[in-house]
Amino acid sequence: MAEIKKREGLTANLEDYLETIFHLENEQKGARAKDIADSLGVQRATVTGAMQSLSQKGFIHYHPYSSVTLTPEGFRLASRIVYRHKVLQEFFAQFLQLPKDVAASNACRLEHHIDDQALERLIAFIQFVKKCPRTGPDWLKAFTRLCDEHGCCENCEPCIADNLKCYRLEQEEN
Repeated sequence: MAEIKKREGLTANLEDYLETIFHLENEQKGARAKDIADSLGVQRATVTGAMQSLSQKGFIHYHPYSSVTLTPEGFRLASRIVYRHKVLQEFFAQFLQLPKDVAASNACRLEHHIDDQALERLIAFIQFVKKCPRTGPDWLKAFTRLCDEHGCCENCEPCIADNLKCYRLEQEEN
């Protein structure tokens, strides 16, 4: 994705605008500058500059005082951004047991920087954990229980020692 972004000249902020327009367009069939500003917590003048930039790059249809819509290329790119956000947010919330707001804010920051190879590998890992009989739901429940009981480990040595002990016992049984 880094190569694509460089080629398209998009910053993380412009990607956030595309993502916001995508969501507003799905909810309201168009995005007004006021709604975009409210959603992103910025001034309308800031939205105008971003809209002009995205329009010049061919990602949106923009005319002052009218609704903004995505072009087919803008829709394609916004869909990719939304997908990256969703994968990362679900990983943080379901696998790392982070609160939803923390998962969402971290996903928003990382969606702009993770490349396609890392994202695909993360998706493969998620699928592996969900489907592999040696991991799966029991593994996730055990991790959730650990997080609930101990929170974040400040000293990993006892956890590592316990895991190594269990691993050695498993090896002896096999």
